[in-house]
Amino acid sequence: MTGLLTEEQAMIRDTARSFAAGRLAPGATDRAAAGRIEPEIISDMAAMGFFGMTVPEALGGIGADAVSYALALMEIAAGDGAVSTMMSVHNAPFCAILSRHATPVQQDRWLRPAARGAYIGAFALTEPQAGSDTGALRSRARRDGNGYVLDGEKQFITSARICGGMIAFAVTDPAAGKKGLSAFYIPAGTPGLTIGAPERKMGQRASDTCAVRFAGLRIGEDHRIGAEGQGLSIALSALETGRIGIAAQSVGMAQAALEVALGYAQDRAAFGKPIGQHQAVAFRLADMDVQVEAARQLVLNAARVKDAGQPCLREASIAKLFASEMAERVVSAAIQTLGGYGYLEDFPLERIARDVRVCQIYEGTSDVQRINISRALFGEGRR
Repeated sequence: MTGLLTEEQAMIRDTARSFAAGRLAPGATDRAAAGRIEPEIISDMAAMGFFGMTVPEALGGIGADAVSYALALMEIAAGDGAVSTMMSVHNAPFCAILSRHATPVQQDRWLRPAARGAYIGAFALTEPQAGSDTGALRSRARRDGNGYVLDGEKQFITSARICGGMIAFAVTDPAAGKKGLSAFYIPAGTPGLTIGAPERKMGQRASDTCAVRFAGLRIGEDHRIGAEGQGLSIALSALETGRIGIAAQSVGMAQAALEVALGYAQDRAAFGKPIGQHQAVAFRLADMDVQVEAARQLVLNAARVKDAGQPCLREASIAKLFASEMAERVVSAAIQTLGGYGYLEDFPLERIARDVRVCQIYEGTSDVQRINISRALFGEGRR
């Protein structure tokens, strides 16, 4: 595939691949056990530009295209899915929203340092009773002098414990329904902001996921992003890139599982020859390769549509749906190839299996992606 990439795209992919293989994969198991991502890993990723990938250079990023971003996420996820989740949320929706909707003053204060990787950003939309149903949000932001007072709870917030700031959403006009939602930037350490303990998750344990509470939290009007009532459109504006990102990390983890299975099939002998020479195993590996490659091309197609400046909600939803469900199948097939060893913590597959499962849930569940795709079918027809 290298011949189809520009020199810059190939360089970004290769840089991410080298870093993932040399720094991420060897420590992934220990990272998960510790429940944290080492500050040194974050600093090194910042130095390589992985935290402001699609942010324009004029705003502190590296100005890479969506294809480069997807390629980098695939490689980082192949090294450690938890690290790729931190990277994904920071780039989009966090930096993407600030890049598109923040004022120049806000961009100087918050986006430029975030794009340099000076701090990690979080995105606080989901609530205990409201995930995909944004109309059910209960967090409130009421006017108070020259600012707002926020009260409410958020759930499943990635990087909440380590972030330097978060974009949070709260209802400013309860009577306006979805049009009454507004977006706010909340710096870490703001009085009235409480970060809960990290959730005890099935996978991606190095990526902290916490509940967040606002209790009488006061911020100035200059911390509102966009106008009152624009919160929903602001939240949705970054979903295309976000879903491409999750699809990309699904491909990366599936590719890593395929490589483990392929290596084992070449080394393990049974009945007088490597098991990869038995048709049952060889065909399984072939099917896995087909699925990973199909998902990869769907991701890159969505990214190229994005780079062309065209709406890509349908393409991003297709890529996210197929890649996330494909990854679970491929990882399961990889475990089957290793047999009993695939079930052991000594091998990376059991961790990858746990890490990849959430890709069908966050940034819109598989059911939500099917809703988006079916709406495109009925509303626009096939392209």
